[in-house]
Amino acid sequence: MAKKILGLIGHPLTHSFSQKYFREKFLKENINDYEYLNFDIANIDALPVLLDTYPEILGLNVTIPYKEKVLKYADFLSDEVLKTGAANTLFINKNKKIAAYNTDIYGFTESLKPLLKPHHKKALILGTGGAAKAVAYALTRLQISFLLVSRSPKNNRQISYQDLSRDLIKDYTLIINTTPLGTFPHTGQFPSFPYDFVSSRHLFYDLVYNPPQSLFLQFASKKGATISNGLNMLHLQAEAAWQIWQSKSRW
Repeated sequence: MAKKILGLIGHPLTHSFSQKYFREKFLKENINDYEYLNFDIANIDALPVLLDTYPEILGLNVTIPYKEKVLKYADFLSDEVLKTGAANTLFINKNKKIAAYNTDIYGFTESLKPLLKPHHKKALILGTGGAAKAVAYALTRLQISFLLVSRSPKNNRQISYQDLSRDLIKDYTLIINTTPLGTFPHTGQFPSFPYDFVSSRHLFYDLVYNPPQSLFLQFASKKGATISNGLNMLHLQAEAAWQIWQSKSRW
C-alpha cells in the first residue's frame, strides 16, 4: 500500500523545520504509513500540478511566502482563516477538495502565555504578512492591544520603524518579530529597531527559530529583556496540524 503523503510548501525551504520534526515523530511513534516531503515551489500556482503529481497527498503545511496566496485554491476556510486571511495548514480530502486552517494561532498563543507578565498589555508586531495576521488575532483573543510596524504603513493600526520612539517602546513592552529577518542562512540580518530603548520589562519574541538566538534576540537580551524564539510555537502548531490531518471527519 502506498504511503499517505504530508508535506510543506514554500519558497525557499532552506530554513524548514517541519520535515525533520515529522520524520522524527514518525520514527519515535512507530508511524509507518505516512511520509513527509518538502515541496519547494517557485509559485503558488504550481499547487494544482503538485496535487496531480502526488495524488497521495492528504495534508500540507504552508510557509513563507504562501500563507495568504494559498487561499485562492481553498474550497473551505476555517473561522480563523476567514478572520486572519492566512493559512498554514491544508487538508486535502478524497475528492481533492482543499480545506485551509491556521494552527499558527494556537501555537503562538500557547507558547506565549507562560511568558506573559501583568505589565505586558501592549505589543508591537514587526511585519505585516501572514504570520503577523495570526499573531494579531492571537493577541486580540488575549486582550493585548497592538500596533503593526511596517516599512510602508497602510492604516492607523500600522506605524513605521521611524515612529519607534523611546516613549512608545516604554509603553509597548511586548515586541514580536514576524519577519524572516535573521533566519538561517541570513543570520546577520535583524529588524531595524531602537534596541537602546529596551529594558528588563520587555519581552521579545522572535518567530525565527534557526538560529536559536537571532541577533534580534541577542540585542534585546543584552538590555535585560526576556527573550524567546519560535521553536515551541512550531512544535505546538505542528501537533495541531497533525490532529487536523488525523480527524478526517472534520470535513
